[in-house]
Amino acid sequence: MKAKEETFREIVTEHQERVWNICRHYARSIDDTKDLQQEVMINVWRNLGSFRGEAMLSTWIYRIAVNTCLSYILKENRRSAFSLSMDQHGIADLMQDDGMMEKIETELKLNLLHDAINRLTVIDKLLISLSIEKISCREMAEIIGITEPNVRTKLHRIREELRNMMKGGNNESK
Repeated sequence: MKAKEETFREIVTEHQERVWNICRHYARSIDDTKDLQQEVMINVWRNLGSFRGEAMLSTWIYRIAVNTCLSYILKENRRSAFSLSMDQHGIADLMQDDGMMEKIETELKLNLLHDAINRLTVIDKLLISLSIEKISCREMAEIIGITEPNVRTKLHRIREELRNMMKGGNNESK
């Protein structure tokens, strides 16, 4: 039992930030994100004994996070909201006078990107969130259960779709 607890502590320390980032893309509030992250970590704890080492530990954890997030979306029966948040430093920078117009323009573009991402399908949103987290295409393929070439193709199409949406083109998702 002690080895399991120690392993779990290492997992939490090493992966909690990425799990948080995945969860926050699907939760509507900070409190929901905290609850979702906690649920992911509970699922990791419960299933730790079943990890066979066939994939990297990080891939296994992200798969649990993805499945937990997808279950959350289905359970809540509502459209998930993708969110990229500015930290306190970013907000403080925005309030500075010098370069204010550029900062406002950047914020407007960020809001347009949020809206565009929220119009994507759940799987496309998941792929783009994993891409933002700099997860490799190989690892994304393992997490989602599709081939690596399919991941690359989907990411290319998703990015094209987002570019079109940002230009005011296609306003509907696939």
